[in-house]
Amino acid sequence: MTRQLRSVAAILVSTLIFLVGNGLLGTIIPVRAHLAGFSDFAIGLIGSAYYVGFVAGCYAGPRLLARAGHSRTFAAAAGLAAAATLMQSLMVSEAAWIALRGFFGVAAAGLYMVIESWLNDRADNQTRGRVFAAYLLVNFGGLIIGQLLFVTGRPTSFSLFSLAAIFYSLCLIPVGLTRTPQPARADVPALNPLKIFRISPVGVAGCIAVGFANAAVWTFAPVYAEDHGMTRGLLAAFMATFTLGGALSQMPIGRFSDHMDRRWVIVATTFLAACAGVALYIFGGESRTLTFVLVAIFGTVTLPLYGLSVAHANDRLPREMFVEASATLLMINAFASMFGPVIAAMVTARAGMSSLFLYTAAIHVSICAFTLVRLMAKSEAPDELREPYEPMPPQSSPTVLELDPRGPQHEARTDVA
Repeated sequence: MTRQLRSVAAILVSTLIFLVGNGLLGTIIPVRAHLAGFSDFAIGLIGSAYYVGFVAGCYAGPRLLARAGHSRTFAAAAGLAAAATLMQSLMVSEAAWIALRGFFGVAAAGLYMVIESWLNDRADNQTRGRVFAAYLLVNFGGLIIGQLLFVTGRPTSFSLFSLAAIFYSLCLIPVGLTRTPQPARADVPALNPLKIFRISPVGVAGCIAVGFANAAVWTFAPVYAEDHGMTRGLLAAFMATFTLGGALSQMPIGRFSDHMDRRWVIVATTFLAACAGVALYIFGGESRTLTFVLVAIFGTVTLPLYGLSVAHANDRLPREMFVEASATLLMINAFASMFGPVIAAMVTARAGMSSLFLYTAAIHVSICAFTLVRLMAKSEAPDELREPYEPMPPQSSPTVLELDPRGPQHEARTDVA
């Protein structure tokens, strides 16, 4: 196992460096835009533009991989990410940032595809679960480190953008020097949203809710913290607390859901997320300690929802449909994420930045109610189709599904009619 991890060490190190840059950039962009006087709607468009570019990159990425190979695609995507980041520090305007964030989304999709397909190629059936766990650890760890690096510079200076661009440049080095063979071209899974919705309405609805709510939080939570007068250190800690809460809760909540109808866990987490959102709206500015406790709870119950939704959908499917279904759910989530920041911006522009969490509460209440209706309409998934929950990274391409231990590359389970 140690030898297997050593064989992907360079890829994991590049992933860590790339995600440190992502964590930093995801914090600095909303704050800098707010300080520059951008409207809430413009900040929402900047957040949405990233997901527009990401979706485009997920469609274009496999063709680029087939044409240029993994190393060249990684280099091109990292170069585009660094260039877009530096240009944002030079061109502080709403239109420029919307366009540049879209280009960055294309680059991010390419980077994720290269990383995940490379890891999948090096993993076998015995080590796939551990490689996937290492990738998740690097994913969340990189984001948290990047968020904490926000304290190293002033939001109005170019230094933080330059630091993020440095990380995007440095992530080229481990991949560029690795002797790990490049993987073969991976097939692009078919997407069939209507088919998956007929099989698992709650799974699809959950992924849509995550796109609407979480994309808005990633976009506006730094502005919420800045709007409440937090210093750089507190703002960085606020974002890291949100991310850490979700990172630590995924496995306990997921494993708990393995022993019951997952829909009840979805009901519980969305209800608690709605309560935490309302509490952040009402009490967020009264006490720093209370604010941090509430955002930790919010992250704890919010971030596992995507993994729970995917797991519930796959509880109702034969194993050979795992990649098709999960890729469809991932892209549904990405499409919903294109609209979440813009809708949230229209809410915050009218009701103030604190209403961000009222917006997320409305979404979580809606999915909670929908899930309760489905619980009365349809019985629990058959035990023969259920498999253990696996956590999901905060952001990934469809290629990560080949790395997931639940995929069809493992021993087939017994299907039921």
